Amino acid sequence: MTALPRRAAIAFPALLLARAAYAAVVLPDRIAQGALVTGRADPGTRLTFEGKSVRVSPQGVFAFGLGRDAGAHATLGIVSPDGRREERGFAVAPREWDIQRLNGLPGRMVTPDAEALARIRAEQERLNAARRTDTATPFFAEGFAWPAEGRISGVYGSQRILNGEPRAPHLGLDIAVPVGTPLHAAAGGRVTLAEDLYFTGNTMLIEHGHGVTTLYAHMSRLDLREGDAVARGQVIGLSGATGRVTGPHLHLGLFWLSTSLDPRPVLP
Repeated sequence: MTALPRRAAIAFPALLLARAAYAAVVLPDRIAQGALVTGRADPGTRLTFEGKSVRVSPQGVFAFGLGRDAGAHATLGIVSPDGRREERGFAVAPREWDIQRLNGLPGRMVTPDAEALARIRAEQERLNAARRTDTATPFFAEGFAWPAEGRISGVYGSQRILNGEPRAPHLGLDIAVPVGTPLHAAAGGRVTLAEDLYFTGNTMLIEHGHGVTTLYAHMSRLDLREGDAVARGQVIGLSGATGRVTGPHLHLGLFWLSTSLDPRPVLP
């Protein structure tokens, strides 16, 4: 998780005095493409980012995310508790992305038939609905833990070329672990989806408050069901090689609502 800058926290009273006409909103010093951004605001502040409402907790904690291809500049809309409006601009640091080539995948997984495409579309609708979940308790503010320990075999933002055909960028972190490795919830929250999907196999989504969600894919066993509460570090199932894979691993995804983010920076 992106920690609040210490010098910004120390300067907070001075900020209130020097800019009394504006809401006190503290952001990290550096914000990059693919980042989960966490910060603090005066309780009662209302925020928007890219046209989406940003939930602010009663204590002033908030989070939002920038996608892989976010532009060089972004703007946070702010309405202070007394109704003053402001737009706070900030720079977005660019990143470089890797290219990965995977060959030998079954043809039906690279180019699904009509029946499979219908299944994929229906599953995507369920995934989208789960990712739109936005609950009030900011479990994400407690920080994230590794769901498993293993070699990093795939990184966020890389583009995969499957059997010679360019595909959409890889929007997650792959951790190579043997089948049957216990997997742990990266943070507390509630399960919003747990089922077998075409591409990602046995898949679980956990929402950690304010629309921040983690995804666990290719599992061999799901130990929780939709609606179950979960604590950080709790075993949620076992790793596997279900769905479209070339070997056993955990695909870990991170989202803010429908925006895919890089899980690596939030992990210790």
